[in-house]
Amino acid sequence: MERYFKLKERGTDIRTEFTAGLTTFLTMAYILAVNPIILSETGMPKDALFTATALSAGLTTILMGVFANLPFALASGMGLNAYFASLVLSGPLKDVPNGWQIALTCVLFDGIIFLIISSLKIRTAIVNAIPVNIKRAISVGIGLFIASIGFINAGVVKIVDNSLTAGDFTNPQTLLFVFGLVVTGIMMYKKIKGALLLGILVTSIVGWIYAGVIGVDVAATYGIFEPAWRNLLSVPPSVAPIAFKFDFARTLRVSMVPVIFAFFFVDMFDTIGTFIGCAQKAKLTDENGNMDPKDTTRGLLTDAIGTIFGAFMGTSTVTTYIESSAGIAEGGRTGLTSVVTGLFFVMALFMSNIFTSIPSAATAPALVIVGLLMISVIKDIDISEDWTEAIPAFLAITTMPFTSSISEGIVLGIVSYVLLKLFTGKAKQISLTMYVLAGIFIIYLIFR
Repeated sequence: MERYFKLKERGTDIRTEFTAGLTTFLTMAYILAVNPIILSETGMPKDALFTATALSAGLTTILMGVFANLPFALASGMGLNAYFASLVLSGPLKDVPNGWQIALTCVLFDGIIFLIISSLKIRTAIVNAIPVNIKRAISVGIGLFIASIGFINAGVVKIVDNSLTAGDFTNPQTLLFVFGLVVTGIMMYKKIKGALLLGILVTSIVGWIYAGVIGVDVAATYGIFEPAWRNLLSVPPSVAPIAFKFDFARTLRVSMVPVIFAFFFVDMFDTIGTFIGCAQKAKLTDENGNMDPKDTTRGLLTDAIGTIFGAFMGTSTVTTYIESSAGIAEGGRTGLTSVVTGLFFVMALFMSNIFTSIPSAATAPALVIVGLLMISVIKDIDISEDWTEAIPAFLAITTMPFTSSISEGIVLGIVSYVLLKLFTGKAKQISLTMYVLAGIFIIYLIFR
């Protein structure tokens, strides 16, 4: 195990990797409950979706660990699952019988295109072509984005009529978050090993006890759930109703090309952004912010395989999760972290009651602290005098949390970088790949 995962070489050990893997899982476990809720609106059975979500996340994350040796976890992507549902409920597939089968086929094509591009190392070339300041900005932007997820999950920030507003600090969910943030912060200050994981566990226990005191109905209202201890073990529902349910005849139409491209575009650049941000935090990059080309290629191949496998199982796009940074913050540096995370997802198939009962307010403090840790690279961004470097970096940083999209931050960062360099006499600093990307992004911004 030491030789395979290169534990000593990356300055870690089995205990640290286990703690990191469990931490990543706990910060991602919400997807087991949320993904089936979102996709079931399309008419897909919720029980089968739970199994598909857990199985695709578990097996692809294990593959990421074993094949790519990276501490990155995968699952059905938030945002992409909402887009999947919107296609069927209000988009071009509205009122189409079993429209979810067409959407699922679009996800399959997205994965196949990904696999081809990753095999040709085009995605690796794109990652390496992004300037170092933009890469650092992506890491900072992801940090702010993941912190915003934590604040929203805790009720500190609310979305009302598509606008952000302050939450209610008398809300039990928000109070639980404050408790968890203080407890976790104290443990971080005292440099207690596994502080993020311990913070999640302690806060969950307090949430469960509180839920038991005030009653299940009230607890559910505030997003704090009482674990179903009496039914600890359960048999996973079958995925047969949704697995391999493709509809190629109705998908192979010109009208579906934009849909496939949308899946492809968002998935591709969300993944690239996550890779860059998490790799920098895990110290797996060189001075130019580049990972080992072999690790990058294998990681991106795994991500593409995950999308295809997820489509086979019957779920929306499986992609690399920014919550992987929580495990990285706990010291995860190798694929062993991913193997542990994946195994917990597989275990969740048989213990869904306990894992889906972890309060979102209990994992929110970890996300906020991880956000803090990820923005630390902002000090390395050169914004002293060169505005052609500073402005693109700032746009990449700020648009990610404001638009809730990693890909949007990358788009605006790269387009502004190329335009500023081009019109300030610094065209020689722009690579051919950056010109191509900027052209594609401009077309995307105009016609999306």
